[in-house]
Amino acid sequence: MKHEQADRKIELSATINTSLDKLWYAWTTDDGIQAWLVENSKIELSVGGNFEIYFSMDVPQGSRGSEECKILSYAPMSMLSFSWNAPPTIPTLRADGPCTWVVLQFEKTDDAHSKISLTHYGIKSGSTEWDEYLAYFESAWPHVLTALKKHFA
Repeated sequence: MKHEQADRKIELSATINTSLDKLWYAWTTDDGIQAWLVENSKIELSVGGNFEIYFSMDVPQGSRGSEECKILSYAPMSMLSFSWNAPPTIPTLRADGPCTWVVLQFEKTDDAHSKISLTHYGIKSGSTEWDEYLAYFESAWPHVLTALKKHFA
């Protein structure tokens, strides 16, 4: 019997100086995410809805951000999961479209603070491209949570 190595994942969490409803809004609406992270977006909060966030509109379509990513599931004010693609710097994986997924868990800690936990799943082993993918997001996700903290500071 062949045993395959389990997919790798990235796990992070942060306490944010904001209420749970504002934190939820910051991730699940175009106005919310554009206020702290990206230049443009197309978020449709429904299962199968778009979760496309565009870091730059000055680059060719297909290289702007999370094109073709979709909302996989959500529980209002509690959990949001979406498919995720490779960065344009890894074109072989990028060409495959969304190939991993991210789960965000939202938790009220008190009236003025909330905790967000981010887990990025489905990161494969066994190739240079997937190692690059892991390294890229091990660096990128902490910057995302730092930007979120700064926005609500």
